[in-house]
Amino acid sequence: MSINSNNPKIAVLRERVESRFGKALSVHNDFVSLVAEIEFTQCQHISESTLERVWNYSTRGYDTVSLRTLDVLSNYAASCDWKHFCMNLTEELDCDSDMFTTEFVYASDLQIGNSLCITWLPDRRCELRYLGDNRFVIEGCEHTKLSVGDTFTCSQFVVGKPLILGNLTDAFGELRSKNYIIGQRHGLITLKRL
Repeated sequence: MSINSNNPKIAVLRERVESRFGKALSVHNDFVSLVAEIEFTQCQHISESTLERVWNYSTRGYDTVSLRTLDVLSNYAASCDWKHFCMNLTEELDCDSDMFTTEFVYASDLQIGNSLCITWLPDRRCELRYLGDNRFVIEGCEHTKLSVGDTFTCSQFVVGKPLILGNLTDAFGELRSKNYIIGQRHGLITLKRL
């Protein structure tokens, strides 16, 4: 049985293997070293070309991984076979999708000139004015890398969720960042219409 190497669970497995190995696998010698470690710790043989396929490092056009390979890597990374690795991962990440109820504002519900105040940890605060077409200008800010006059695009603001500002541009029209994230760990703390 083979599984497509673009499977998200395989991506997590690669991260867990690299975590145990102590480094990212980026060159051929990394794969050779991992082969030796797996043989030493797991008493299992797996070729470096097989590992390169799992990491999409191979240029041979393979896009599947055998179940045996996944079992060996799962055993190395998490002391269980692939089936149990997937079951544990599902339990661990069970909350990746969920319904939620909280305060929110959609840009499409605003009128040009409407203002918002947002805060995020540890003590960040911004006042924003809506310009239309999902565009905002910062009119006041405290304790943040953002500046008065910066503009950005955003379609929604949700308390408790990170806020991604698109095309962050300074007051002189220079692009500061294609994407800028606010409240990456804890999301917005407060959201208020002014």
